[in-house]
Amino acid sequence: MKSIFIFVIGALSGVLGAYLLFSMRPPEPVASVAIVTQPAPPPQEAVVAPPSPPSAGVIAPAAPPYELVPPGAAPAPIPVPALIPVPAVTAAPPAPPSPAAASPQAVAPAAAAPTAVSVDKARVGSLLMPVAGINARQLSDSFNQVRGAERHEAIDIMATRGTPVFAVDDGRIAKLFNSKPGGLTIYHFDTAEKIAYYYAHLDRYVAGLADGQRVKRGDLIGYVGSTGNANPTAPHLHFAIFELGPEKRWWQGTAINPYPLLIAPDSK
Repeated sequence: MKSIFIFVIGALSGVLGAYLLFSMRPPEPVASVAIVTQPAPPPQEAVVAPPSPPSAGVIAPAAPPYELVPPGAAPAPIPVPALIPVPAVTAAPPAPPSPAAASPQAVAPAAAAPTAVSVDKARVGSLLMPVAGINARQLSDSFNQVRGAERHEAIDIMATRGTPVFAVDDGRIAKLFNSKPGGLTIYHFDTAEKIAYYYAHLDRYVAGLADGQRVKRGDLIGYVGSTGNANPTAPHLHFAIFELGPEKRWWQGTAINPYPLLIAPDSK
């Protein structure tokens, strides 16, 4: 019993000694962590763009706000905003239209200019009557008559359908042309190719007639009809003359009155 007691006392003494040994040891140093704080960036200055100057013709900015006027005092004059002068702008003159060559479909059959060419007295009655059986006294001068919105610039020689039509002068057939207004037509240039003779509303051409063919005064070239926009009940030859330009366009020229060229001086 005594030995057990001594054993317990010894054990307790060992535990107490160990506790005192460990409790009296200095604490282990703790590793310190350095915390580095980044300095805050300096504040950026706000850049304000200068106001753009007012454009021409715009009212300048108004004056500063008006101050209150004490009772009884005369009000200060109200400033009037000044107008910024606008420089005068000179418009460029319009460009001249470019010359365009007319096509045969865009012009009248005879393509005559507004002003007619005067007839030389020496040429009065110089042409052959183009329609068989017609004399000068049966002709009517309708050159200046208005047909629709334009001047006629031709004469109409009334005749029975199928009446022969002759070449009024020597020359060549410049063009056989079928148009909506003129129907079957012939453009006939004189020998010098300065004058064009125009025969329209033909019923048909003479057999074998062709472009470029040479003809003599009095040659049969066609027959009276009412093709194109002519009245079917009033067949006739629409006969016109025009002076050719330097381009020698068969559809374009300056009108000449055919009437004095078809009548003899003593036939009026």
